[in-house]
Amino acid sequence: MKDCVHLVAPFVTHLFNTSLSTGDVPDAFKAAYITPLLKKPGLDVDVVENYRPVSNLSSLSKLLECAVFNQLESHLVDAGLFPQHHSAHRKGHSTETALVKVCADLIKHMESGHHVLFALLDLSAAFDTVDHCILSERLSRSFAIRNGVLDWLRDYLARRRFTVRFGGTESSPRDMQYGVPQGSVLGPLLFVLYTADLGSTVPACSSPGCHENSRKTYLWCWQV
Repeated sequence: MKDCVHLVAPFVTHLFNTSLSTGDVPDAFKAAYITPLLKKPGLDVDVVENYRPVSNLSSLSKLLECAVFNQLESHLVDAGLFPQHHSAHRKGHSTETALVKVCADLIKHMESGHHVLFALLDLSAAFDTVDHCILSERLSRSFAIRNGVLDWLRDYLARRRFTVRFGGTESSPRDMQYGVPQGSVLGPLLFVLYTADLGSTVPACSSPGCHENSRKTYLWCWQV
């Protein structure tokens, strides 16, 4: 496609603009085959949980996702809607910036004589836990993503199918009722927005011995 971009670009542009204006994503863009990859070298190859289900998607599909991602990210940044303490899948952020922030705040409050409680939550197969209906509601309520844009994102998640290829064999097609595709462009961003409301659900200290000025609740989210 790169070699003949001057020929196909007008047709691809028309296809993408039609998809965005109608809120419809071609079903061919939603078909993926999954190649299980070991999460870390040296893990037991006979244990299913040691594999990461990376989706191989159409190149055109990922190109369309890039166009949506760029506009969606600009909306979130310009409107100040990105979760403040979220480090995953953001420009200028990483596991290092997350750990620096956590350590700095822990030391600051401990030196001030406050008690610090550090809770860690690890989601197994995190991307597969995304409920499409809940995600749609959060996009509308928390991030002002509505109308045609929300319709497009809903259709992007709907009617997705996948097969698994491993060891020279391939499974029969299956419907994906939950989750966002690992290996997609939009998947990580949608997961960030799906979990963004966690910060407002963590309650402040309410015990009798907890003074108002020492009630501080923080949420840091990152992925390795």
